[in-house]
Amino acid sequence: MTKNPLSAHIRLNPEDFAPASDAQKASQVVMRESVSFWKDGFRRLMRNKVAVVSAIVIILIMIFAFIVPLFYPYKYEVQYKNANNLKPFTYSAEEQARIDAGEKVFPHVFGTDKMGRDYAIRVMVGTRISLLVGIVATAIILVIGSLYGSIAAFFGGWVDIIMMRIVDIIYTIPDILLIVLLSFALKAPLNNLAATPGFTWINKVGPNLISIFIVFALLYWVGMARMVRSQILTLKESEYVTAARALGVGRGKIIKKHLLTNCIGTLIVTTTLQIPSSIFTESFLSFLGMGVAVPLPSLGSLASDAINGIGTNPHLLFIPAIVICLVILSFNLLGDGLRDAFDPKLKD
Repeated sequence: MTKNPLSAHIRLNPEDFAPASDAQKASQVVMRESVSFWKDGFRRLMRNKVAVVSAIVIILIMIFAFIVPLFYPYKYEVQYKNANNLKPFTYSAEEQARIDAGEKVFPHVFGTDKMGRDYAIRVMVGTRISLLVGIVATAIILVIGSLYGSIAAFFGGWVDIIMMRIVDIIYTIPDILLIVLLSFALKAPLNNLAATPGFTWINKVGPNLISIFIVFALLYWVGMARMVRSQILTLKESEYVTAARALGVGRGKIIKKHLLTNCIGTLIVTTTLQIPSSIFTESFLSFLGMGVAVPLPSLGSLASDAINGIGTNPHLLFIPAIVICLVILSFNLLGDGLRDAFDPKLKD
């Protein structure tokens, strides 16, 4: 387009109206690629180096707890003769004699305990038990707490008042006392049930651990319920919820599709933080002797058994304590990263 400075008329060039080339079109595109909620959250998570390292540590711990024992040459319940309180990477007299005879013997990587059992495999199995307890207990808490809290907040009114007063009452119940009472009350019925074919696993798990799961289902979901309720009270007044109601969407679908989905960031971080909390609770109870049944180990029972020999074999206490610290720290850091990645309110 040109304009004569001495004329009031504008002269147009035909080239100004030619179709834009592909390169010119591409230069005008400023919108980013359309991605799904989960794909976008995963991309954001991968940019968080601390969360990625924490996830790698958790994966390594799970490999250590679930896969390595399949190939490890020792068993957690077997007592090896004259192998009591061996130091790491050492052998008993019989094992040393076998080595001198030309036989290959795998070393006791973490030594042995006072009963002559290989400590490395006991730490692996103990980590597995603690992780399983934490994951199962957290799943119970997540399901009960999220459903209870969302129903109370969505319906509101007298429904909310009654349901939350029940939560207040449950908060007053001492959990440790309830676990002790349930352990004694359930011991005889569970022993009778364990004699029934198909329920022999109860003897291996023990009534104490079953009591812990029952208490998690009865008491520990109240914090999750309160958190979900506070989120739903804010979200249920949003425009998209009003639109869904106007379109005739059912209440259950609104809670599941719209409300809980938009709480996903908070649910994820709360769940990942609940896992180490559950592991710590189980370890604490096992440390007090109210956890898994002997000879099945957990990180708490291993630490408890090592207390008496801390002067001569401190590594027997430090190893499970370090694993507990790694698990709790990794899940906490991963939970923070997941919150930053999947919380819709924190998106750029």
